[in-house]
Amino acid sequence: MFIPLHDANSLKYIKLQYVTLYLIAINVLVFALMSVSGDYAQAAAVGLGYIPAVIHDLAILPANYHFVPADFTYITYAFLHADIFHLGGNMLFLWVFGDNVEDALGHIKFLIFYLLCAAAGAFLHGLILPNSEAPLIGASGAIAGIVSAYLLLHPRVKVWVLAFGRIPLRIPAIYPLVLWVATQFLMLAWGGEEQVSWPAHVGGIIAGAVLIVIFKRRSVPLFDRAIVSPRAVVIEKAPGPAAPETEPIKWGR
Repeated sequence: MFIPLHDANSLKYIKLQYVTLYLIAINVLVFALMSVSGDYAQAAAVGLGYIPAVIHDLAILPANYHFVPADFTYITYAFLHADIFHLGGNMLFLWVFGDNVEDALGHIKFLIFYLLCAAAGAFLHGLILPNSEAPLIGASGAIAGIVSAYLLLHPRVKVWVLAFGRIPLRIPAIYPLVLWVATQFLMLAWGGEEQVSWPAHVGGIIAGAVLIVIFKRRSVPLFDRAIVSPRAVVIEKAPGPAAPETEPIKWGR
């Protein structure tokens, strides 16, 4: 539908979005390690991916795939990706929109926010598909939470996007992001492509919209109602008598 490229939205509270950068680096590193060993990648997807049937005690995971406790997979699944396009799409959204959400929350709260959105995506996926034995992998639930948070924070900020993957447009964020969010709900209601977990996307969207209101800094407004620049200091002089006018000094010999 659209590919985000850039937003002209400077940071106001933090100097560097290092949690966003670390998350991107970890996802890329994990994907690189999995790509080196194809056999281990399959095992990692089963052992670290979120499997609803295992979580709901409807299936038993073989002992050689017990890498972490089952409940940990609410988080670990979000750091695995099926292919380079799956990884690239999620990391691009995280790169473009994650920094401003991190700015609005602060580093620690942003990390918690990211992980909770991932867990919410897995939870709704498991709630709707409790019997599924297919492992859910990918950061889409967490990314969906970032998208909904950004939409509530900065709907009027203009972003560069590639519409339909080829037409560059600079438009307010509300148009592509509302369209993207609406598409996730519609695909969930109608039943879309089976290889995409629409419940995970919707779970992340709902969690992101709720958590941004709870976690954001008090001085951060919603819907771009005001631009807060805490680093800017305005010094106003008290009114006083006007200085007398003087003739310019003339220097001469």
